[in-house]
Amino acid sequence: MITVTETAKAKALSLMQSEQKPESAFIRVGVDGGGCSGLTYLLEFDTVIRPDDKVFEDKGIKIVCDKKSFLYLIGTELDYTDGLNGKGFHFKNPNASRTCGCGESFSV
Repeated sequence: MITVTETAKAKALSLMQSEQKPESAFIRVGVDGGGCSGLTYLLEFDTVIRPDDKVFEDKGIKIVCDKKSFLYLIGTELDYTDGLNGKGFHFKNPNASRTCGCGESFSV
């Protein structure tokens, strides 16, 4: 399962509203090759569920992930921070064994 914090939920709902996303919109998360540690996180709003997608709901937010990425993201929590040390969504991934200094990529 992939979960969201209350802070991430509030920011996602705010962004969806300000970007005038339809009510059917959800958060799509994923993993792609790249970055200094080998894998990078993907995050976007989407409205299309593909046949092999895994679908979750946490705190009223729908989260969708492709099957391959899900293997790397099991148990991950999506958080949002707006502090001085970095503003934006952050993945708290218990499967990541190493992250880069900027926190944008990881390895397992």
